[in-house]
Amino acid sequence: MSESQTHATELTAQYLAQVTGDLESNAKEQERIAADVEALQEQLRALQHDHTVLVNMQQALGGALPATEADTPAVPAVPHQASATPRQRKPKKAAAGTKKTAPKKTAAKASPVAATTAAKPTLVDLIRGHLEQQSEPRSAAEVAAALTQAHPDRSIKTTVVRTTLENLVAKSRAHRTKQGSSVFYTTTAAAQPAAKDAAAEPQQETVAG
Repeated sequence: MSESQTHATELTAQYLAQVTGDLESNAKEQERIAADVEALQEQLRALQHDHTVLVNMQQALGGALPATEADTPAVPAVPHQASATPRQRKPKKAAAGTKKTAPKKTAAKASPVAATTAAKPTLVDLIRGHLEQQSEPRSAAEVAAALTQAHPDRSIKTTVVRTTLENLVAKSRAHRTKQGSSVFYTTTAAAQPAAKDAAAEPQQETVAG
């Protein structure tokens, strides 16, 4: 009885350790997915904002272009009438003339839309731009605080910034260093000169020898 009880106790301890490990992995996975969801939600809010701006611009431009929109469906109707009665060929030239001016007006008034959408950088661009301006590595919390101060109109969370930085590291567009329990990030452009200097030191020593 004692041996069977000892064996049962060991199995229970093994199962308990395995369940504890699975719970920790589950919690970490939930945290990672929650951070990804927050990042996607931030991107969705940015797209919704751009969509609202584009809709407002479309409505503002729509009041100035009713004539060109009315002329556009009338152009393909002219050849059908011209095949039956040759006298209606002259309105075709007038329609062609109005058709040439319509793209100019549309292109001239569509440029503010492109300028509006291009004026708002993405979170990835903001983070890379901030790191490129820093001479020393920065943590995710420091980057989030700096971006929040520089862009108070945007909701920037540390978890979202950390997830974006890890994605940049995975794509080799940023470099990660660990000092104790803290993690710091730099751009790959800032990390390359340091790597070159480290590689040049052995060559200088061999020349001196």
